[in-house]
Amino acid sequence: MSELRTERRRQRKKTKRWKKRILLILLILFIIIVGGLGYLFFHAYNAAKNSYQDLDRPGEKSALRDMDVTIGKDPISILLMGVETYATGGENGRADTQIVVTLNPHTNTMTMTTIPRDTQVDLPAEGAGQYAGIHKINAAYTYGSITGYGGNKFTVETVEQLLNIPIDEYVAVDFEGFRDIVDALGGVTVNIKEGFWEKNIYNDNKKIYFKKGPAKLNGEEALAFVRMRKRAVNNVYSRDERQRQFIQAAINEAVSVGTIFKLGEISDILGKDVETSLTPTEIYALQKVYSSIDASAIKTYTIEGSDQTTNGGSYFIPTDEGLAEVSRKLKQELELQE
Repeated sequence: MSELRTERRRQRKKTKRWKKRILLILLILFIIIVGGLGYLFFHAYNAAKNSYQDLDRPGEKSALRDMDVTIGKDPISILLMGVETYATGGENGRADTQIVVTLNPHTNTMTMTTIPRDTQVDLPAEGAGQYAGIHKINAAYTYGSITGYGGNKFTVETVEQLLNIPIDEYVAVDFEGFRDIVDALGGVTVNIKEGFWEKNIYNDNKKIYFKKGPAKLNGEEALAFVRMRKRAVNNVYSRDERQRQFIQAAINEAVSVGTIFKLGEISDILGKDVETSLTPTEIYALQKVYSSIDASAIKTYTIEGSDQTTNGGSYFIPTDEGLAEVSRKLKQELELQE
């Protein structure tokens, strides 16, 4: 009987030792994970601070807003800009990609409206200086930079004037940064609707081919995918559609669990190649509120118009009705009165 009690005590001690070891392992894992996440958060926070570029607006809000908006509580609009600088030696580039995003926390919805880069606008002297007059909308960034008014600021104000809605914030990504971010994510998977090819901007003698169907794109491929606009297939599978499609796919990739382990590398790129009017606190609020949005449910709006040759160049001319319709829809998303 005493031997049985001794054996039971030995088994209990053995069990306790294993429990302690398991708890110790779990504790070590917890410290590694929390410590790692703390480091990544600190890394990302500093990158966000380096990316911050204020719009320098009176009252820190759009002139089309009566009251301030709070990110995470109020519907907001953000202008996404893809800036091309490789053709200008890294200075005074063009905002060749412009997408207005609205986010509504009350309905948990998101919309995207692409503004064609060749959209005809009348740039005022306040931002364009001696270059004031009729131009393509992507030139607002160029002339705002040249005159010292601010490329980001002038582009935001030009889009506000075009759509007659407030633009609350902006995010501008250099195409170099775009490529690097996609590579840091490990690529982005898209379902290519029509096959086509595009030149590689880093090698004039190289073409990048896209086959119909699902494909995981690296940075160079993704850049070619969203930039192509001169092939015949563009008539049925437009650049604007491909840009929206890619953003939706990139959102899915960015919010995946695996991305958190790539945050350090992504943060370095953000600090170098991204400018935004969003503060680190506001970025965190955005992520917290909108990380649950289903990318496949994002609504997209298109500005109606036509390509025309006028004023010595080829422009996209929006119809008055098309602009009014998109403006009405976006105001509804932003819960603004007509």
